Amino acid sequence: MGAAFAAQNANAFRTRLSVVPVDVAMQVTVAGQGQITATLAGNRLTVNGAANGLRSPATIAKIHRGAPGIPGPAIIDLTVTKTTTPTISGTVDLTPSMVDDLRNGQLYVQLNSERAPEGNLRGWLMAN
Repeated sequence: MGAAFAAQNANAFRTRLSVVPVDVAMQVTVAGQGQITATLAGNRLTVNGAANGLRSPATIAKIHRGAPGIPGPAIIDLTVTKTTTPTISGTVDLTPSMVDDLRNGQLYVQLNSERAPEGNLRGWLMAN
């Protein structure tokens, strides 16, 4: 019964990773796209996804806090493979305020790469 109850209380989120806003000089270094899915069970968030089309290998992926379209601080580290077709994953326990931020569309995933260390792709996590 416990597993069934936990599954019923899980919440699904997803985002499409797209290129961060760039200036003309960065257009040659920033490219790609990706998908992220996330499941919240209680306060535990499990994140999985992948990207492709990067012009340089991925370096880091993090969850940031910020209103849709407005960049904010990094709050959670994710695991990323350091390739131009990276996979992204992580399982973390969220604080109650982080859970509220997630449910209100205030958390996003950002993927950085060697040639775009300030951000290559990003997408806000939204409920399915």
